[in-house]
Amino acid sequence: MIAALAVVESCAAGLVVATAIASDPSVSAVLLGLLLAVTGIAHTEIATGVERARRRVGEKSYTDLSTIWTFAAAVLLPPAMATAAVVVIYTHLWFRVWKPARFPLYRHVFTTSTVLLAVQAAHEIVLRAAAPGLSLHGLAGLAVLLLAAAAYATVNSALIAAAVAANDPQARPTDLFGHLDDIMVEVATLCLGAMLALTLTFSWWFVLLAFPPILVLQRAVLVRELAAAASTDGKTGLLTAAAWNVRAGQELRRARRGSTPFALLVLDLDHFKNVNDTHGHLAGDRVLAAVADAVRDEVRGNDLVGRFGGEEFVVLLPGLPEDHPVGGLRMVAERIRIRVEHLDVPIETPDGPLSIADLSISAGGAIVTPEASTTIEQVLSLADRALYAAKEAGRNAVRIAGHPVAGPRIDSPALEPERSAEDR
Repeated sequence: MIAALAVVESCAAGLVVATAIASDPSVSAVLLGLLLAVTGIAHTEIATGVERARRRVGEKSYTDLSTIWTFAAAVLLPPAMATAAVVVIYTHLWFRVWKPARFPLYRHVFTTSTVLLAVQAAHEIVLRAAAPGLSLHGLAGLAVLLLAAAAYATVNSALIAAAVAANDPQARPTDLFGHLDDIMVEVATLCLGAMLALTLTFSWWFVLLAFPPILVLQRAVLVRELAAAASTDGKTGLLTAAAWNVRAGQELRRARRGSTPFALLVLDLDHFKNVNDTHGHLAGDRVLAAVADAVRDEVRGNDLVGRFGGEEFVVLLPGLPEDHPVGGLRMVAERIRIRVEHLDVPIETPDGPLSIADLSISAGGAIVTPEASTTIEQVLSLADRALYAAKEAGRNAVRIAGHPVAGPRIDSPALEPERSAEDR
């Protein structure tokens, strides 16, 4: 991880030196660079409170909206002035946003370095693709701007993804590149940056037109991130119980419209109290996160995974095979059980690194047929009783209700035998 950061930062530092040596900017370029730097600072000052909140709320998927100014600089300015504008904007960002939010300096230096390299890549596209005298206002100019935006986004995203992957080889694609919403926010800021570059070719006063849309976008992104944070469990990254119930209700209605069965699993980590008592609650949190990742990896992307407090998890699985839904559910539950059984969770202790193993999980499941009129709470109750039966069987076991739920009444589940390695 440190080596990857050092390589990127060294390349960026070399770029700064090289552009400074080769620079001979015109007075117009200096003034335009100063304008973009000042407006970037003004943007930060106007939205400081919003940006600090976004840093805290969206730490793992933070999208920097300063791209509007840095991309415009990449398109319009020579490398030396574009580099200077980026350094000024991001230095100001550090003191006004990053530092007060207690984020480490090395992360900001790395972020600035990726932006500098992205700006250089975008500028090279403009420099090499634009024929002499080519106007940015025509169709050819639009193509150049699109290529430059693609180069900017590719370099910036690839460098950040490489750093994340170096730090966490098991990182998922969303950890590397963000969710679709994060990608769309980046696309929106690049589009605004391209529009700003075009308007500045008419008049520098048009820079004022960039403020309303960027500030509205900034607040809209904050609202989305706050909503996501409110629905996400801080320890595991899964849905909270309340958010899961809302989403599960929506999936239930969708399943009924499509006349397809769906299933529900309730999972409980066995003897979790022993982990907390032996290794402490921080180690317990690390185990919960590892188990959550294991559960998430063993289900499909459209399956709903939530944490119901403590060491209990719940999974809703829509669209199971209609001919054999119980078998499909049992297969998923067994995969999860085996995955957790083989977990080896590294933790740090005062005596050095330690691994927590010998974990196990018990699972209870239930199937709901399309014609069922049951509620999510009723299905949860049935799956929970199946989980209790798995616990009674000695834990590290799976129990599935022996018949699908097909009506509002829920009787004691007929549980299928032989679900775990222990039973066999």
